Amino acid sequence: MKILLAIIIVFISFQINAQTTINGKIFNTKNAPIIGANIYLDGTYDGTTSDENGTFSFKTSETGTATLVVSYLSYETITILGDVSFMKDLEIKLREDVNTLDAVVLSAGTFSAGDNSKVNALKPLDVVTTASALGDFVGALQTLPGTTTVAEDGRLYVRGGDAEETQIFIDGIRVFTPYTPTTNNAPTRGRYSPFLFDGITFSTGGYSAEYGQALSSVLLLNTIDEPDQEKTDIGIMSVGATLGNTQKWDKSSISVNASYINLAPYNAIFTNRNNWIKPFETVSGESVFRKKTNSGLLKLYGAFDATQFELTQEDINFDEDVYFKLNNKNLYFNGSYQGVLSDTWSLQGGFSYTHNNNRFNIIESAIKNIENSVHSKLKFKNRISNRFKLYFGAEYFATDFNENYSNITIENTKYGYVNNIAAVFAEADIFISKNLAFKTGLRSEYSELFNDINLAPRISLAYKTSGRSQLSMAYGDFYQNPSSNILKFSQDLKAQNTKHYILNYQFNAERKIFRAEAYYKKYNDLIKYDSDFA
Repeated sequence: MKILLAIIIVFISFQINAQTTINGKIFNTKNAPIIGANIYLDGTYDGTTSDENGTFSFKTSETGTATLVVSYLSYETITILGDVSFMKDLEIKLREDVNTLDAVVLSAGTFSAGDNSKVNALKPLDVVTTASALGDFVGALQTLPGTTTVAEDGRLYVRGGDAEETQIFIDGIRVFTPYTPTTNNAPTRGRYSPFLFDGITFSTGGYSAEYGQALSSVLLLNTIDEPDQEKTDIGIMSVGATLGNTQKWDKSSISVNASYINLAPYNAIFTNRNNWIKPFETVSGESVFRKKTNSGLLKLYGAFDATQFELTQEDINFDEDVYFKLNNKNLYFNGSYQGVLSDTWSLQGGFSYTHNNNRFNIIESAIKNIENSVHSKLKFKNRISNRFKLYFGAEYFATDFNENYSNITIENTKYGYVNNIAAVFAEADIFISKNLAFKTGLRSEYSELFNDINLAPRISLAYKTSGRSQLSMAYGDFYQNPSSNILKFSQDLKAQNTKHYILNYQFNAERKIFRAEAYYKKYNDLIKYDSDFA
């Protein structure tokens, strides 16, 4: 018994002598001690927390190479790989984590809305409850600073620019014909239901190098990733009805919406300057299918609408009312995928196809045009560290536009154009601290129609002046080819250009936002008319 007791005492003494002490001090970049930091050896129960002086000390029986982990809330986690026998009198400096909720946001010229945004400026429900919007997401955005309501047009005009200068994207992929067709003195509307989107980002300038062919602004619509429940929506209005249904499964879901609008009751009650032969009538439907994979999310979005109306209306250029008839059919398909390749790499890509068919009758003229457009894009993201993120990618736009014109003296005149654009872009987010960040990028585009290459640098800066406010600045070069109304007649042109300079201040209080912004926009190479047909 005495021999066994002696062996146990010797063993315990050996274990005590075999233990190694790990100690040091934890402080931040301002050399202030950090209290309560967690310090431990990875894969073991050996560790401690730092005291009021930032010091720590603990014993371990581990030997050889091990990983020491140091972590503290709102600071970047540090790992030290080495021999435990040399982990003595360590001086460890922790840097603030730039991914915390109170970190600076690069947002000059940008309004974000949705569950995932840090500042909610507009939610889908706001679209249908904004009186002037009439259920149209574009109409609701016209209430934001930087936009302009132009007569009864109904499209999005931003900071003096034409509506053609604002481009709309669904899940990062271009929408070529976002508005329903109309005639003079009658507003148009956006084609898509706001309830299919959970995030709306509206940039009035200085936007990312990822987006091109937009002189004034971009509107980014993100479809819902995962619906919260199965549901059926029924809407009945004096001028039509809507019906929607959502179904969910384990790793997939589908949402379907359909609507019918006929303005005959409205025209009967509220008279206007138009003499309606056939009132405005549209039938539309859209669907979103979502599929989760092991490392990503696939979305398929499709929309179709058919619109027709017929009327006569006053025109100062004619003694009698002008006859106008329109029949439009539009098909849009969008497929996108975003996924994770590794711990630091991810990708996002997509494809869209638009088919738009218009038939016009104006007085004694008959016009028919067909537009087929394609957009494809692939983007990579590399999170090199919490403070440096790199984005790069490429995209391709293709448009084939054909129009036929005939009247009592001209028979079936054909004209149109083919416009193909290839682009590459690269951009980096650089966080100096959680109070100061940069975004810098470069975009290059090649236009096959013009046989021309342009370079468009972009840069923005954000500085957090307090816990509730920040100051932002942005500069960018932006190019856009002329619209179909120009290119179908003349292709001996060049891309139009603007330069944006933006200074922004934003203060966020509880349920309140104060925003002040100054901007300067300079145009170059705009289309000018020198004929009697302008």
